[in-house]
Amino acid sequence: MSLLGSIVSKILHPFGGGDAQAKPSDAPASTSAGGSDAPASTPSSPGAPASGPVDVEEVLNGMAAKNSQTLNWRTSIVDLMKLLDLDSSLTARKQLAEELHYTGDTNDSATMNVWLHKQVIKKLEENGGKVPADLKD
Repeated sequence: MSLLGSIVSKILHPFGGGDAQAKPSDAPASTSAGGSDAPASTPSSPGAPASGPVDVEEVLNGMAAKNSQTLNWRTSIVDLMKLLDLDSSLTARKQLAEELHYTGDTNDSATMNVWLHKQVIKKLEENGGKVPADLKD
């Protein structure tokens, strides 16, 4: 599975259901629980959330509340990846940048990280997530 596919799946489909929209790179959805207390719901049709868009902020805040580290997922791609229990190393972020077709200098990690965070938030919204207005461009 692509790194972006893992991110989208862990946030939008934490129980593995309705993976049709979570295929930004034609990757299957993960069956990871993602740390959410929300009950699993049965999608009414493949790819369609059972009760509307997934509230990205609610899911991530819930995960952050249960995490022993203080992670700022709202502004940091590294912290977002850590919160999702994904590799957040520079190598992994460069892989994500490649998946998202980053054209900047991957050795300028600060600029790349800001761009990656914005793109991941955008992809979450494109894949059915309800994204807070303050995180949109």
